[in-house]
Amino acid sequence: MKYFLRLSTLLFLLILLWFPSPVQAASSSAVTPSTFSEVDFRSKDFSGKNLQSIDFAKVDLESANFSNADLRGAVFNASNLANANLQGVDFSYGFAYLTNFDGADLTDAIFQETILSFSTFEGAKIKNADFTFAVLEKWQVKQLCANASGVNPKTGVDTRESLGCK
Repeated sequence: MKYFLRLSTLLFLLILLWFPSPVQAASSSAVTPSTFSEVDFRSKDFSGKNLQSIDFAKVDLESANFSNADLRGAVFNASNLANANLQGVDFSYGFAYLTNFDGADLTDAIFQETILSFSTFEGAKIKNADFTFAVLEKWQVKQLCANASGVNPKTGVDTRESLGCK
C-alpha cells in the first residue's frame, strides 16, 4: 500500500509539472492569451510588449503600434498589419503567412530567419531592416529591394545585403 501511495504521489507531481495551472499573476506588460483569432485590434498599442510566440490568426491589426516589441517566434497567419508601426521590433524566427504589411513602418526591424511567405510589403518602410535568412518569394524580394537602404543598428547588417538585392 505504501508503494502505491508513493507512486500515486509521484505521478500526481509529474502531472502538475507537465500541465501547470492556468492561473497567472496580473502584469501590465503581459498579453494574457497566447492566441488571437479573428479579432479586431486596429490601432491597438502593443509597443514595447513581450509578445514572444504569440499567435495572431486572421487578426485585423491595421495601424497597430508594435514599436520595439519582442515578437520573436510570433505567428501572423492571414493577418492585416497595413500601416502598422513595427519600428525596432525583433521578429526573428517568426512566421507571417499571407500577411499584409502594406504601408507598414519596418524601420530598424529584425526579421532574421523569419518565414514571410506570400505576405505583401507594398509601400512598406524598410530602412535599416535586417532580413538575414528570411524566407521570401522572388517577387517579395523585388518588392522590398525597391525601397531597401541602411544598416540595422542592432545587428549591423546592411538591409540590401540581407535581402540579396542586386
